[in-house]
Amino acid sequence: MKPDVVFFGENVPRVQVTLAMENLEQADAMLVVGSSLMVYSGFRFAQAAARFGIPIAAVNLGRTRADDLLALKVEDRCERALSFLL
Repeated sequence: MKPDVVFFGENVPRVQVTLAMENLEQADAMLVVGSSLMVYSGFRFAQAAARFGIPIAAVNLGRTRADDLLALKVEDRCERALSFLL
């Protein structure tokens, strides 16, 4: 049995990509948490958000593939940067 996840090197099912893009088009902003976006399956959503004119924020230690697309970047550990949500 395989869990309902996409492993490194696999393709994200087209139905899920389509649904995610439809939701992204309706979003006010995009938040990336703990990802360098070096894998295209995630980076394509940042590219799409930028095309749609949707601001993108990221919480990540170090460089991301989308740094030049970000409206805001918080270079901190995710659990510390987002602890106010608890």
